[in-house]
Amino acid sequence: MRVYLDYNATAPLRAEARAAMIAAMDVVGNPSSVHAEGRAALGIVQTARAQVAEAVGCQVAEVVFTSGATEAASVLSGFSNVTVEPTAHDALWAHHKPGEGAPSVYAMGVGNSETGVILDTPLRDDAGWRIGDLTADLLMLDITQAAGRIPFAFSWSGADLAVLSAHKLGGPKGVGALIVKRGLDIPALSLGGGQEMGRRSGTENIIGIAGFGAAIEAAARDLADGVWDRVEKLRNILEISLEASAKKTIFVGKDRKRLPNTSCFITDGWKGETQVMQMDLAGFAISAGSACSSGKVRESRVLRAMGFDAGQAASAVRVSLGPETTENEVLRFAEAWLSKEEKFRARAA
Repeated sequence: MRVYLDYNATAPLRAEARAAMIAAMDVVGNPSSVHAEGRAALGIVQTARAQVAEAVGCQVAEVVFTSGATEAASVLSGFSNVTVEPTAHDALWAHHKPGEGAPSVYAMGVGNSETGVILDTPLRDDAGWRIGDLTADLLMLDITQAAGRIPFAFSWSGADLAVLSAHKLGGPKGVGALIVKRGLDIPALSLGGGQEMGRRSGTENIIGIAGFGAAIEAAARDLADGVWDRVEKLRNILEISLEASAKKTIFVGKDRKRLPNTSCFITDGWKGETQVMQMDLAGFAISAGSACSSGKVRESRVLRAMGFDAGQAASAVRVSLGPETTENEVLRFAEAWLSKEEKFRARAA
């Protein structure tokens, strides 16, 4: 039986999300219409908006539905001077364009999708957000991996913008949100009919939004119930099992705050994509530390930014667990991986 250990790429669809989506399929109205059918559709959108707001600790009116975190992050393209934290996701890094003077926006991830490392948000004073020697007017947070896994509230972070996607927390693919601090004027993501308070035109994805709302509500409930504490214990069992035999393997960020489910480890010289393929054939779904684009495997920009050399950055894999992961599955993976690691060391000797 296959074991899925790639929750940071996408989480399995939650039963709550599936049920909400099926129910929404029978709602015929357009949420912009004023008749009863339209109001029923709008009710689905507004319910989900409230569910997202409650889960991420923001006001209901601050939630703008998008097709995902990548589209939400594209709001950065409307600013002339954007500085992005070096280990941030490509969805943010694509908009890195520092100019003269203080950056208009500083963008960063809260929990890194590749390493699990959690970054503290900068401090704000009368001059703006302080990042080392920089001072930025606005702060954007990527909370895609953090939402529903670690305690977080947009309100107490003080941030101006945040982005997230539904499919990372058990919702459907193709829907997410941009959180915009109340009173902040931002460029529209798309022009047209003025939906989403004029910030993202186009008829809302009712079915996806319904699933998003149900999924994030369930994810918040899991967090409150301590589900991710159990997952963290499994992650620790995994790493202890591996490091007992794989003496030269490096566990990235182990000495720092991390997402409870994420383990990124480097075995220098053993290509990450080779490990992924070997584990896939053994029945385990994991990811390489390097990013894939158009079928090409690149060394990890994130690991290079953290100070690892090119060979190490190309020799990393990521295992990311979820609420459904069992101790038996973790131990089975450790046994299979260590078997392959032993053969790799024998060939390299």
